[in-house]
Amino acid sequence: MKRVSIMDVAREVGVSKATVSYVLNHHPGETISADTTARVWDAVKRLNYVPNLNARSLISRKTNMIGVIIPQTEPGKEFMFANPFYGELLSAIEYTARKSGYHLLLTGTETDQSYINIARNRGVDGIIVVGTYPSKNLAELRSIDVPVVLIDSYVRDPAFHTIGIDDKEGGRLATSYLIEHGHRKIAFVSGSLREHGVNDKRYSGYLAALAQAGIAFNEKRVYAGTVDFDYGICAAKEMAERGQKETAAFIAADVLAMGLVKGLHGLGVRIPQDLSIVSFDDVYLSQMCEPSLTTIRQDISAKGRNAVQVIIDAAAQTEHKKREIIMPITLVERESVEDRRE
Repeated sequence: MKRVSIMDVAREVGVSKATVSYVLNHHPGETISADTTARVWDAVKRLNYVPNLNARSLISRKTNMIGVIIPQTEPGKEFMFANPFYGELLSAIEYTARKSGYHLLLTGTETDQSYINIARNRGVDGIIVVGTYPSKNLAELRSIDVPVVLIDSYVRDPAFHTIGIDDKEGGRLATSYLIEHGHRKIAFVSGSLREHGVNDKRYSGYLAALAQAGIAFNEKRVYAGTVDFDYGICAAKEMAERGQKETAAFIAADVLAMGLVKGLHGLGVRIPQDLSIVSFDDVYLSQMCEPSLTTIRQDISAKGRNAVQVIIDAAAQTEHKKREIIMPITLVERESVEDRRE
């Protein structure tokens, strides 16, 4: 079936193509009679005319599209939706963008895939990159003439806007809470510990809390794998095999903690009677876990909303200064920590 064009609408109404365009785009510089406006909209409905967004973007140089890139930092792993953190973040990004008249282009990238090719080939008004590390690919984005927002990245480059939290302080707060409740044999469970990464910062906070309390660091109590439910189960087995007799653990992500609870339950280890847990993120599932998780809360949805707003402000040139937004964190007390203070 032939696509209805703006010229078809103009012929139907008996006006020029320009007049139809003025009506559809609410052009402020033209005065179109109420009768003509009504007849144009009537013809649009009857003919089922849908504006050609590609043509419109060529004229305006805007696509009303925001690109969201999730770098694949662990080769061979599936896409991010196994971690509820990403679901909550992307939901907030999509909703905020949609309400502002934007659409999303969501893509993951392989470890050797260029960000710049994605940006250039898809034509977007702005780019949000989640959880990236310093790399050649990221440096290439400096040449893209659209705003770029980095979420949860410790890249500090004046070419990019950044949104994040103080992950080191979060790690210190979580570990200190366990220490304050009488625990001294404390494990640390996380994804891979890469320099300038979120996990590494939370690990630094763990170490800082131990040092502050005068507790000797034991590297055998560090369990690093991947940030997913399955590794949480594996970490439970590793704990049993290493025999370090931990009484508590700081887990760098809620999804890992849920897997750990599952794995420990299968081994007959009770939470929190045998092992107390503080995790990180406060995803919505953390309160549904049994027991519900004491965790470091960050406002995941606000991260997404802020990222979209930064893109919109920068694209509209209402905000020229590169923005660095550090969002607050709090500790949410639930049921996964036992008080062992005497």
